[in-house]
Amino acid sequence: MSLLVRRLCTAAFFAAALPGFAAAQPVEPVLALAKKERQPLLDTLKELVSIETGSRDLEGLDRAARLIAARLSALGGKVELVDTSEGAYRMEDTPAKIGKVVHARFEGKGTKKILLLAHMDTVYLRGMLAKQPFRIDGNRAYGLGISDDKNGVALILHVLAMLKAMDFRGYGLVTVLINADEEMSSPGSRHLLTRLGAEHDAVFSCESSRVDSDKLSLATSGIASVILKVKGRASHAGAAPERGRNALYEAAHQILQTRDLSDPATGLKMNWTLMSAGTNRNVIPADAVATADVRVLRVSDYDGIERAVRERILNKLIPDTQVEMSFERRRPPLEVTPASRALGEHARRVYAEIGRNLVVDALAEGGGTDAAFASLNTKGPVLERFGLQGFGAHSNDAEYIAVDSIEPRLYLLARLIMDVSQGRDRK
Repeated sequence: MSLLVRRLCTAAFFAAALPGFAAAQPVEPVLALAKKERQPLLDTLKELVSIETGSRDLEGLDRAARLIAARLSALGGKVELVDTSEGAYRMEDTPAKIGKVVHARFEGKGTKKILLLAHMDTVYLRGMLAKQPFRIDGNRAYGLGISDDKNGVALILHVLAMLKAMDFRGYGLVTVLINADEEMSSPGSRHLLTRLGAEHDAVFSCESSRVDSDKLSLATSGIASVILKVKGRASHAGAAPERGRNALYEAAHQILQTRDLSDPATGLKMNWTLMSAGTNRNVIPADAVATADVRVLRVSDYDGIERAVRERILNKLIPDTQVEMSFERRRPPLEVTPASRALGEHARRVYAEIGRNLVVDALAEGGGTDAAFASLNTKGPVLERFGLQGFGAHSNDAEYIAVDSIEPRLYLLARLIMDVSQGRDRK
Protein backbone atom coordinates (compact mmCIF):
# COMPACT_ATOMS: atom_id res chain seq x y z
CA MET A 1 0.00 0.00 0.00
CA SER A 2 1.17 3.50 -0.84
CA LEU A 3 2.28 6.03 1.75
CA LEU A 4 -0.71 8.19 0.78
CA VAL A 5 -3.23 5.45 1.60
CA ARG A 6 -1.52 4.74 4.93
CA ARG A 7 -1.78 8.43 5.81
CA LEU A 8 -5.45 8.46 4.81
CA CYS A 9 -6.09 5.51 7.07
CA THR A 10 -4.35 7.19 9.99
CA ALA A 11 -6.23 10.42 9.35
CA ALA A 12 -9.54 8.59 9.28
CA PHE A 13 -8.85 7.01 12.65
CA PHE A 14 -7.89 10.32 14.24
CA ALA A 15 -11.01 11.90 12.76
CA ALA A 16 -13.15 9.19 14.37
CA ALA A 17 -11.93 10.27 17.79
CA LEU A 18 -12.76 13.96 17.30
CA PRO A 19 -15.96 15.49 18.77
CA GLY A 20 -18.72 15.92 16.23
CA PHE A 21 -17.38 13.29 13.85
CA ALA A 22 -20.19 11.28 12.24
CA ALA A 23 -19.99 7.84 13.84
CA ALA A 24 -21.43 6.06 10.81
CA GLN A 25 -18.57 6.97 8.49
CA PRO A 26 -16.60 3.91 7.30
CA VAL A 27 -12.82 3.98 7.37
CA GLU A 28 -12.32 4.05 3.61
CA PRO A 29 -8.82 2.55 3.35
CA VAL A 30 -9.99 -0.46 5.38
CA LEU A 31 -13.16 -0.82 3.34
CA ALA A 32 -11.23 -0.49 0.07
CA LEU A 33 -8.86 -3.25 1.12
CA ALA A 34 -11.76 -5.46 2.19
CA LYS A 35 -13.20 -5.14 -1.32
CA LYS A 36 -9.80 -5.85 -2.83
CA GLU A 37 -9.39 -9.04 -0.78
CA ARG A 38 -12.75 -10.54 -1.80
CA GLN A 39 -11.49 -12.59 -4.75
CA PRO A 40 -8.18 -13.56 -3.14
CA LEU A 41 -10.13 -14.87 -0.13
CA LEU A 42 -12.30 -16.98 -2.43
CA ASP A 43 -9.13 -18.33 -4.05
CA THR A 44 -7.79 -19.22 -0.61
CA LEU A 45 -11.05 -20.96 0.26
CA LYS A 46 -10.82 -23.07 -2.88
CA GLU A 47 -7.29 -24.08 -1.93
CA LEU A 48 -8.27 -24.95 1.65
CA VAL A 49 -11.40 -26.96 0.89
CA SER A 50 -9.52 -28.88 -1.81
CA ILE A 51 -7.51 -30.52 0.98
CA GLU A 52 -9.44 -33.17 2.91
CA THR A 53 -8.92 -32.57 6.63
CA GLY A 54 -11.09 -34.89 8.66
CA SER A 55 -10.09 -34.79 12.32
CA ARG A 56 -8.38 -38.19 12.03
CA ASP A 57 -6.86 -37.62 8.60
CA LEU A 58 -3.30 -36.87 9.69
CA GLU A 59 -1.92 -36.68 6.16
CA GLY A 60 -4.53 -34.14 5.05
CA LEU A 61 -4.20 -32.14 8.25
CA ASP A 62 -0.44 -32.00 7.81
CA ARG A 63 -0.82 -30.70 4.24
CA ALA A 64 -3.25 -28.01 5.37
CA ALA A 65 -1.08 -27.05 8.35
CA ARG A 66 1.98 -26.61 6.15
CA LEU A 67 -0.01 -24.49 3.68
CA ILE A 68 -1.42 -22.25 6.43
CA ALA A 69 1.97 -21.97 8.13
CA ALA A 70 3.60 -20.90 4.86
CA ARG A 71 0.94 -18.22 4.31
CA LEU A 72 1.32 -16.86 7.83
CA SER A 73 5.09 -16.84 7.52
CA ALA A 74 4.86 -14.91 4.24
CA LEU A 75 2.77 -12.30 6.07
CA GLY A 76 5.57 -11.81 8.59
CA GLY A 77 4.56 -14.16 11.38
CA LYS A 78 6.85 -16.29 13.49
CA VAL A 79 5.28 -19.69 12.94
CA GLU A 80 5.57 -23.09 14.58
CA LEU A 81 3.68 -26.35 14.27
CA VAL A 82 2.82 -27.71 17.72
CA ASP A 83 2.25 -31.40 18.43
CA THR A 84 -0.38 -31.63 21.18
CA SER A 85 -0.86 -35.41 21.25
CA GLU A 86 1.14 -35.90 24.42
CA GLY A 87 -0.78 -34.72 27.45
CA ALA A 88 -4.11 -34.56 25.60
CA TYR A 89 -7.37 -34.88 27.53
CA ARG A 90 -8.40 -38.45 26.79
CA MET A 91 -12.05 -39.15 25.98
CA GLU A 92 -13.74 -42.22 24.51
CA ASP A 93 -13.19 -40.99 20.95
CA THR A 94 -9.76 -39.36 21.33
CA PRO A 95 -7.23 -40.84 18.87
CA ALA A 96 -3.67 -41.65 19.91
CA LYS A 97 -2.28 -39.10 17.45
CA ILE A 98 -3.72 -35.62 16.92
CA GLY A 99 -3.07 -33.20 14.05
CA LYS A 100 -0.63 -30.35 14.73
CA VAL A 101 -1.64 -26.83 15.75
CA VAL A 102 -0.48 -23.88 13.65
CA HIS A 103 0.73 -21.19 16.06
CA ALA A 104 1.87 -17.81 14.67
CA ARG A 105 2.99 -14.61 16.39
CA PHE A 106 2.97 -11.14 14.83
CA GLU A 107 4.84 -8.61 16.96
CA GLY A 108 3.90 -4.95 16.71
CA LYS A 109 4.78 -1.61 18.26
CA GLY A 110 1.93 -1.27 20.73
CA THR A 111 0.95 -3.03 23.97
CA LYS A 112 -2.35 -4.82 23.37
CA LYS A 113 -2.34 -8.57 22.71
CA ILE A 114 -5.02 -10.11 20.51
CA LEU A 115 -5.69 -13.81 19.90
CA LEU A 116 -7.34 -15.01 16.67
CA LEU A 117 -8.83 -18.52 16.56
CA ALA A 118 -10.04 -20.88 13.84
CA HIS A 119 -9.81 -24.60 13.09
CA MET A 120 -8.85 -26.56 9.99
CA ASP A 121 -10.36 -29.98 10.75
CA THR A 122 -13.76 -31.13 9.48
CA VAL A 123 -16.21 -33.95 10.16
CA TYR A 124 -15.95 -35.38 6.64
CA LEU A 125 -14.36 -38.67 5.58
CA ARG A 126 -11.53 -39.10 3.07
CA GLY A 127 -12.90 -39.52 -0.46
CA MET A 128 -15.92 -37.24 -0.21
CA LEU A 129 -14.11 -34.36 -1.93
CA ALA A 130 -14.22 -36.08 -5.32
CA LYS A 131 -17.99 -35.69 -5.47
CA GLN A 132 -18.17 -32.29 -3.81
CA PRO A 133 -15.38 -29.99 -5.02
CA PHE A 134 -15.34 -26.25 -4.39
CA ARG A 135 -17.87 -24.41 -6.53
CA ILE A 136 -19.62 -21.05 -6.63
CA ASP A 137 -23.31 -20.79 -7.43
CA GLY A 138 -24.55 -17.23 -7.35
CA ASN A 139 -23.97 -15.84 -3.87
CA ARG A 140 -23.01 -19.24 -2.46
CA ALA A 141 -19.54 -20.77 -2.33
CA TYR A 142 -19.82 -24.48 -1.60
CA GLY A 143 -17.24 -26.89 -0.20
CA LEU A 144 -16.68 -29.46 2.52
CA GLY A 145 -15.83 -27.59 5.71
CA ILE A 146 -16.15 -24.18 4.05
CA SER A 147 -18.52 -22.91 6.73
CA ASP A 148 -17.07 -24.96 9.59
CA ASP A 149 -14.44 -23.58 9.65
CA LYS A 150 -12.16 -23.07 6.67
CA ASN A 151 -13.75 -19.70 6.08
CA GLY A 152 -12.40 -18.66 9.47
CA VAL A 153 -8.88 -19.66 8.48
CA ALA A 154 -9.17 -17.73 5.22
CA LEU A 155 -10.64 -14.69 6.97
CA ILE A 156 -7.71 -14.50 9.38
CA LEU A 157 -5.17 -14.80 6.57
CA HIS A 158 -6.73 -11.98 4.57
CA VAL A 159 -7.35 -9.66 7.52
CA LEU A 160 -3.66 -10.00 8.32
CA ALA A 161 -2.91 -9.22 4.66
CA MET A 162 -5.00 -6.05 5.00
CA LEU A 163 -3.14 -4.96 8.13
CA LYS A 164 0.17 -5.58 6.40
CA ALA A 165 -0.91 -3.59 3.35
CA MET A 166 -1.72 -0.64 5.64
CA ASP A 167 1.53 -1.16 7.55
CA PHE A 168 -0.59 -1.26 10.68
CA ARG A 169 1.41 -2.52 13.67
CA GLY A 170 -0.31 -0.69 16.49
CA TYR A 171 -0.84 -3.91 18.42
CA GLY A 172 1.71 -5.38 20.79
CA LEU A 173 1.08 -8.93 19.61
CA VAL A 174 -1.38 -10.69 17.34
CA THR A 175 -1.37 -14.44 17.88
CA VAL A 176 -3.03 -16.85 15.47
CA LEU A 177 -4.00 -20.35 16.58
CA ILE A 178 -5.38 -22.78 14.01
CA ASN A 179 -6.05 -26.18 15.55
CA ALA A 180 -6.80 -29.58 14.02
CA ASP A 181 -8.95 -31.23 16.69
CA GLU A 182 -11.90 -28.89 17.24
CA GLU A 183 -14.43 -31.37 15.86
CA MET A 184 -13.26 -33.87 18.50
CA SER A 185 -13.75 -31.35 21.33
CA SER A 186 -10.13 -30.15 21.14
CA PRO A 187 -8.53 -32.81 23.36
CA GLY A 188 -4.98 -31.78 22.43
CA SER A 189 -5.27 -28.04 21.92
CA ARG A 190 -7.52 -27.13 24.87
CA HIS A 191 -4.65 -26.51 27.29
CA LEU A 192 -2.88 -24.24 24.79
CA LEU A 193 -6.14 -22.38 24.08
CA THR A 194 -6.68 -21.73 27.78
CA ARG A 195 -3.10 -20.58 28.36
CA LEU A 196 -3.06 -18.24 25.38
CA GLY A 197 -6.48 -16.85 26.25
CA ALA A 198 -5.14 -15.79 29.64
CA GLU A 199 -2.11 -14.13 28.04
CA HIS A 200 -4.08 -11.89 25.65
CA ASP A 201 -6.24 -8.80 26.09
CA ALA A 202 -8.96 -9.91 23.66
CA VAL A 203 -9.93 -13.12 21.86
CA PHE A 204 -11.69 -13.18 18.48
CA SER A 205 -12.88 -16.62 17.36
CA CYS A 206 -13.72 -17.00 13.70
CA GLU A 207 -16.38 -19.67 13.54
CA SER A 208 -18.97 -18.73 10.91
CA SER A 209 -21.98 -16.59 11.53
CA ARG A 210 -25.34 -17.70 10.12
CA VAL A 211 -26.96 -16.74 6.85
CA ASP A 212 -30.20 -15.95 8.68
CA SER A 213 -28.58 -13.90 11.45
CA ASP A 214 -25.61 -11.63 10.87
CA LYS A 215 -24.22 -11.93 14.38
CA LEU A 216 -21.49 -12.24 16.93
CA SER A 217 -21.95 -14.56 19.90
CA LEU A 218 -21.04 -13.72 23.49
CA ALA A 219 -22.14 -17.09 24.89
CA THR A 220 -22.20 -20.75 23.87
CA SER A 221 -23.17 -23.95 25.64
CA GLY A 222 -20.79 -26.22 27.46
CA ILE A 223 -20.84 -29.85 26.34
CA ALA A 224 -20.28 -33.00 28.36
CA SER A 225 -21.18 -36.65 28.09
CA VAL A 226 -22.15 -39.32 30.59
CA ILE A 227 -21.02 -42.83 29.67
CA LEU A 228 -22.64 -45.61 31.68
CA LYS A 229 -21.23 -49.14 31.54
CA VAL A 230 -23.12 -52.03 33.12
CA LYS A 231 -21.62 -55.46 33.75
CA GLY A 232 -24.03 -58.36 34.34
CA ARG A 233 -23.94 -62.10 33.69
CA ALA A 234 -24.86 -64.01 30.54
CA SER A 235 -27.22 -66.99 30.57
CA HIS A 236 -29.61 -68.81 28.24
CA ALA A 237 -32.62 -66.55 27.75
CA GLY A 238 -35.00 -69.47 27.37
CA ALA A 239 -33.59 -72.27 29.53
CA ALA A 240 -32.17 -70.39 32.51
CA PRO A 241 -32.78 -66.64 32.46
CA GLU A 242 -32.82 -66.55 36.26
CA ARG A 243 -29.14 -67.51 36.31
CA GLY A 244 -28.24 -64.36 34.40
CA ARG A 245 -27.95 -60.78 35.50
CA ASN A 246 -29.56 -58.69 32.74
CA ALA A 247 -27.30 -55.71 32.03
CA LEU A 248 -29.89 -54.28 29.65
CA TYR A 249 -32.54 -54.15 32.37
CA GLU A 250 -30.10 -52.50 34.77
CA ALA A 251 -29.04 -49.93 32.16
CA ALA A 252 -32.70 -49.16 31.38
CA HIS A 253 -33.34 -48.68 35.10
CA GLN A 254 -30.44 -46.27 35.37
CA ILE A 255 -31.61 -44.28 32.37
CA LEU A 256 -35.13 -43.97 33.73
CA GLN A 257 -34.04 -42.88 37.19
CA THR A 258 -31.76 -40.15 35.77
CA ARG A 259 -34.10 -38.86 33.09
CA ASP A 260 -35.32 -35.87 35.14
CA LEU A 261 -31.99 -34.16 35.89
CA SER A 262 -32.40 -31.36 33.34
CA ASP A 263 -33.08 -27.92 34.80
CA PRO A 264 -34.72 -25.41 32.42
CA ALA A 265 -34.22 -22.63 34.96
CA THR A 266 -30.42 -22.80 34.59
CA GLY A 267 -30.24 -24.10 31.01
CA LEU A 268 -28.92 -27.48 32.15
CA LYS A 269 -29.87 -30.29 29.76
CA MET A 270 -29.15 -34.00 30.13
CA ASN A 271 -30.59 -36.40 27.57
CA TRP A 272 -29.82 -40.09 27.02
CA THR A 273 -29.07 -40.55 23.33
CA LEU A 274 -27.27 -43.88 22.77
CA MET A 275 -27.58 -47.41 24.14
CA SER A 276 -26.27 -50.83 23.16
CA ALA A 277 -26.43 -54.24 24.85
CA GLY A 278 -26.17 -57.96 24.28
CA THR A 279 -24.72 -60.27 21.66
CA ASN A 280 -27.56 -62.63 20.63
CA ARG A 281 -31.35 -62.76 20.77
CA ASN A 282 -31.35 -65.81 23.03
CA VAL A 283 -28.67 -64.68 25.50
CA ILE A 284 -29.29 -62.62 28.63
CA PRO A 285 -27.02 -59.60 27.98
CA ALA A 286 -23.92 -59.44 30.15
CA ASP A 287 -22.91 -55.94 29.07
CA ALA A 288 -24.66 -52.69 28.26
CA VAL A 289 -23.43 -49.19 27.47
CA ALA A 290 -25.48 -45.98 27.42
CA THR A 291 -24.46 -42.41 26.64
CA ALA A 292 -26.10 -39.12 27.56
CA ASP A 293 -25.51 -35.67 26.09
CA VAL A 294 -25.12 -32.86 28.64
CA ARG A 295 -25.31 -29.11 27.99
CA VAL A 296 -24.60 -26.37 30.55
CA LEU A 297 -24.49 -22.59 30.50
CA ARG A 298 -22.20 -22.22 33.52
CA VAL A 299 -18.91 -23.96 34.20
CA SER A 300 -19.97 -24.47 37.82
CA ASP A 301 -22.93 -26.64 36.75
CA TYR A 302 -20.65 -29.48 35.65
CA ASP A 303 -19.84 -30.47 39.23
CA GLY A 304 -23.49 -30.53 40.21
CA ILE A 305 -24.76 -32.70 37.37
CA GLU A 306 -21.87 -35.16 37.72
CA ARG A 307 -22.52 -35.48 41.44
CA ALA A 308 -26.27 -35.99 40.89
CA VAL A 309 -25.75 -38.80 38.37
CA ARG A 310 -23.22 -40.57 40.60
CA GLU A 311 -25.64 -40.45 43.52
CA ARG A 312 -28.56 -41.80 41.49
CA ILE A 313 -26.72 -44.80 40.02
CA LEU A 314 -26.00 -46.14 43.52
CA ASN A 315 -29.63 -47.32 43.48
CA LYS A 316 -29.54 -50.53 41.45
CA LEU A 317 -32.39 -52.68 40.16
CA ILE A 318 -30.53 -55.98 39.82
CA PRO A 319 -28.17 -57.26 42.53
CA ASP A 320 -24.73 -58.50 41.49
CA THR A 321 -24.49 -56.08 38.55
CA GLN A 322 -21.69 -53.53 38.31
CA VAL A 323 -22.46 -49.98 37.22
CA GLU A 324 -19.63 -47.65 36.23
CA MET A 325 -19.96 -44.07 35.09
CA SER A 326 -17.51 -41.71 33.40
CA PHE A 327 -18.18 -37.98 32.96
CA GLU A 328 -16.37 -36.34 30.04
CA ARG A 329 -16.13 -32.56 30.06
CA ARG A 330 -15.92 -32.06 26.34
CA ARG A 331 -16.21 -28.26 26.35
CA PRO A 332 -16.82 -25.53 28.90
CA PRO A 333 -19.49 -22.95 28.14
CA LEU A 334 -18.56 -19.50 26.92
CA GLU A 335 -20.15 -17.21 29.49
CA VAL A 336 -21.13 -13.59 28.95
CA THR A 337 -18.95 -11.02 30.73
CA PRO A 338 -19.17 -7.22 31.01
CA ALA A 339 -16.00 -6.96 28.91
CA SER A 340 -17.44 -9.02 26.07
CA ARG A 341 -20.73 -7.09 26.19
CA ALA A 342 -18.88 -3.78 25.91
CA LEU A 343 -16.72 -4.92 23.00
CA GLY A 344 -19.75 -6.45 21.32
CA GLU A 345 -21.48 -3.07 21.44
CA HIS A 346 -18.42 -1.45 19.91
CA ALA A 347 -18.43 -4.08 17.15
CA ARG A 348 -22.07 -3.27 16.46
CA ARG A 349 -21.17 0.42 15.99
CA VAL A 350 -18.29 -0.50 13.69
CA TYR A 351 -20.56 -2.67 11.54
CA ALA A 352 -23.05 0.19 11.28
CA GLU A 353 -20.32 2.26 9.59
CA ILE A 354 -20.86 0.16 6.45
CA GLY A 355 -24.64 0.11 6.79
CA ARG A 356 -24.87 -3.34 8.38
CA ASN A 357 -26.88 -4.34 11.44
CA LEU A 358 -24.89 -6.64 13.68
CA VAL A 359 -26.74 -8.89 16.11
CA VAL A 360 -24.74 -9.27 19.33
CA ASP A 361 -26.21 -12.40 20.87
CA ALA A 362 -25.84 -13.05 24.60
CA LEU A 363 -28.04 -16.19 24.52
CA ALA A 364 -26.09 -19.44 24.35
CA GLU A 365 -26.62 -21.68 21.36
CA GLY A 366 -26.52 -25.46 21.49
CA GLY A 367 -23.09 -25.82 19.96
CA GLY A 368 -19.75 -25.46 21.72
CA THR A 369 -16.70 -23.41 20.81
CA ASP A 370 -12.95 -23.25 21.29
CA ALA A 371 -13.44 -19.66 22.43
CA ALA A 372 -14.79 -21.15 25.66
CA PHE A 373 -11.43 -22.76 26.46
CA ALA A 374 -9.75 -19.42 25.78
CA SER A 375 -12.18 -17.69 28.15
CA LEU A 376 -11.56 -19.87 31.22
CA ASN A 377 -8.75 -17.84 32.82
CA THR A 378 -9.15 -14.39 31.34
CA LYS A 379 -11.10 -11.27 32.29
CA GLY A 380 -10.70 -9.85 28.80
CA PRO A 381 -13.43 -9.95 26.15
CA VAL A 382 -13.94 -13.19 24.20
CA LEU A 383 -16.19 -12.96 21.14
CA GLU A 384 -17.30 -15.75 18.80
CA ARG A 385 -18.60 -15.92 15.19
CA PHE A 386 -16.37 -13.40 13.44
CA GLY A 387 -16.39 -15.73 10.43
CA LEU A 388 -18.36 -15.36 7.23
CA GLN A 389 -22.07 -16.03 7.11
CA GLY A 390 -22.53 -19.73 6.45
CA PHE A 391 -24.96 -22.61 6.31
CA GLY A 392 -25.03 -26.41 6.36
CA ALA A 393 -22.18 -27.26 8.75
CA HIS A 394 -21.75 -31.04 9.08
CA SER A 395 -24.05 -31.72 6.13
CA ASN A 396 -22.89 -33.87 3.23
CA ASP A 397 -23.93 -31.67 0.32
CA ALA A 398 -25.24 -28.30 1.48
CA GLU A 399 -22.37 -26.50 3.24
CA TYR A 400 -21.73 -23.03 1.90
CA ILE A 401 -20.79 -19.46 2.77
CA ALA A 402 -22.46 -16.29 1.53
CA VAL A 403 -20.06 -14.53 -0.83
CA ASP A 404 -21.54 -11.11 -0.07
CA SER A 405 -20.50 -11.46 3.58
CA ILE A 406 -16.78 -11.46 2.73
CA GLU A 407 -16.23 -7.70 2.56
CA PRO A 408 -18.30 -6.81 5.67
CA ARG A 409 -16.62 -9.48 7.80
CA LEU A 410 -13.13 -8.53 6.65
CA TYR A 411 -13.92 -4.93 7.53
CA LEU A 412 -15.34 -5.86 10.94
CA LEU A 413 -12.44 -8.01 12.10
CA ALA A 414 -9.76 -5.66 10.76
CA ARG A 415 -11.40 -2.67 12.45
CA LEU A 416 -11.80 -4.51 15.77
CA ILE A 417 -8.13 -5.48 15.79
CA MET A 418 -7.13 -1.89 15.05
CA ASP A 419 -9.49 -0.35 17.60
CA VAL A 420 -8.56 -2.71 20.41
CA SER A 421 -4.87 -2.20 19.61
CA GLN A 422 -5.22 1.54 20.00
CA GLY A 423 -7.73 1.60 22.87
CA ARG A 424 -10.51 3.06 20.72
CA ASP A 425 -12.91 0.27 21.63
CA ARG A 426 -13.55 2.01 24.96
CA LYS A 427 -14.69 5.35 23.54
